[in-house]
Amino acid sequence: MDSKSLLGDSADATYRDYGCRSEEERIVGDTTGRRIFPATCDSASVCQQADEDLYIQQAVVLIEDAIQYRSINHRVDASSLHLYRWYYARICQWGLGLTIAVVLLLAFVERPSSLTVTSDSRYRSPPWEPPCGLTESIEIMCLIIFTLDLAVKSYLIGWDEFRKNKWLVSYTIVIAVSIIDWVLSISMICDEKLRVRRLIRPFFLLQNSSLMKKTLKCIKRTLPEIASVILLLALHLCLFTMIGMLLFPKTEDPIKNEEWKVYFRNLPTSLTSLLVLLTTANNPDVMIPAYSQNRGYAIFFVAFSVIGTYFLMNLMTAIIYNQFRGYLLMAVQTSIIRRRLGIRAAFQVLSCHNAENATGESVPVDAVLQVMSRIQMQSYYREAILLAIRQYETEGFMNREQFGQIFDELDKDRIKEHPSLPQYNSVGLQKLQVIFSHYFFTIFGNAVALAHVVCICTVLVLNSEKSVAERDNHNMEIINMCFIIYYLFEMCVKIFALSWRGYLSYRNNIFDGFLTIVLLLMALVASTLLDLVKNLRAFAGILVAAIILLYNIMIINNWQAFMEAYTRYTTEWSKIYFVCWWFTSSVMWVNLFVALILENFTYKWDRSHSCSVTDVERIRYETSVQLIFKEQVKEPTEEELLCQLQQHPHLHLHWGNT
Repeated sequence: MDSKSLLGDSADATYRDYGCRSEEERIVGDTTGRRIFPATCDSASVCQQADEDLYIQQAVVLIEDAIQYRSINHRVDASSLHLYRWYYARICQWGLGLTIAVVLLLAFVERPSSLTVTSDSRYRSPPWEPPCGLTESIEIMCLIIFTLDLAVKSYLIGWDEFRKNKWLVSYTIVIAVSIIDWVLSISMICDEKLRVRRLIRPFFLLQNSSLMKKTLKCIKRTLPEIASVILLLALHLCLFTMIGMLLFPKTEDPIKNEEWKVYFRNLPTSLTSLLVLLTTANNPDVMIPAYSQNRGYAIFFVAFSVIGTYFLMNLMTAIIYNQFRGYLLMAVQTSIIRRRLGIRAAFQVLSCHNAENATGESVPVDAVLQVMSRIQMQSYYREAILLAIRQYETEGFMNREQFGQIFDELDKDRIKEHPSLPQYNSVGLQKLQVIFSHYFFTIFGNAVALAHVVCICTVLVLNSEKSVAERDNHNMEIINMCFIIYYLFEMCVKIFALSWRGYLSYRNNIFDGFLTIVLLLMALVASTLLDLVKNLRAFAGILVAAIILLYNIMIINNWQAFMEAYTRYTTEWSKIYFVCWWFTSSVMWVNLFVALILENFTYKWDRSHSCSVTDVERIRYETSVQLIFKEQVKEPTEEELLCQLQQHPHLHLHWGNT
């Protein structure tokens, strides 16, 4: 990325270094009326102390923004910084997430409720209908919280930034529409025909998730790129539809009309049949009637599938993957710029902390340590950064490059090493420790687990033809108990070899130990659990019908059966809904998900292919999306960072001439 592309019209401007404000400027403020420093103080010492505290607090927030890849374009006065940190505190963000979950879950219980024991309308009892005002009271509380959330966000970024933010403007409109619709619902005593606010509730989840926003933007950018492939698919579908209608017309012989009757009766039916065949859901059913008459008809169906399913659909997957990867790389580039910008701004603010520093070229180490003591961050990174700071304690000051280098620790992989093995004095115990902590002992345990699965499958196959009353589970119980005893033995010896902390530092050990305890409990109360499962089988149908329906369509297998059933009882236009959902979920979302999995797998493979099995077992990488693309991201230049800091809407620092 070149500087002009990022800086726009100001790219040809002369870049100037930062300079700190003089004492008079710090007290009086700038002529714009938007000051970040105290305007009045009782004495010079109090004023200086207030300035220093504000500098420290600003640096703390700016570095926290950098850690979380947040924008620094927010208010930086003392009260706003306090509100900002409170807003991004874990408890507030958890509360907002819980509110979003509650407002989305209301659809399951409010009128008309779909929460029933069985999904079969023939046996379904009337669903529970909540009294008017119950769910509405919960909903209005959620809307009030969303309104407060919007108010805080809008205040922190300011009116100018608010007008530029399309998500916050949309947030305002959605909240307003929801409140208006809620008032109408209450005025009609909850007897309205349509609740508009139910349709827009997913927006609350969307606007609160940066990953979902990025994915939505990726889809928006990808659609024009795949338009040509979609057009080819449409032409391919239309061409083969016309050929199919010519190949399978209605004849005088009713025996030969099976293909026409079921799949090629008219244009909508023909298009639907081949569209479903494109997803392979009705293959080979659609081909069987014609193939029974003449084997040559198979050429038509095979050609359609090869061109459409195996060429055009995979071509679309490749384009989606490529576009997703490119957009994700751009998003990571933006995140890196935000991090560098936050760190650079923190350096400039801290440089004003030093009264003797007139050029803003260094910061006191004591001020940096004071900032680090207030920053909320993971202990691993805090220790690494503090270790990097200690090498500058003798000098007392850090320049801009040194300040940036200490925060490079944030860009490194987090490698978590497992605790060291306990030390035993006995030679015999040491030998046992080597055996039980060896990697091959874990492999042996996995082989035992595989043998357990094979035994269970064998018993199930032998009992498949017997009724529940005829089955003898005595042998099965003995086999299970033997394996459980081994699992307990394995867990104990691993704890002996690795210690409790070492044992729990391996995720696979936690999983194995959990399963061992569960299996032991099941063996002790097997009969009770069996009776409980039998009694609770009726409640297995407590699933929301619409979610299960859309899930089955996304999986593709036999999705045309749902589409035909709804078409039979509604109109042919209902097919558009199902086709749109198939394209959005199965073609777009699933491919984006696969793309992210491929990137993550490729990154981890590249990181671990040079390591031995023992090394992979000993260390664990904490990977983020930013780290996956780290080597492909271009670092912003100093000029780019300074230009963006000049354009900060609230952070007004004096710029001195070079």
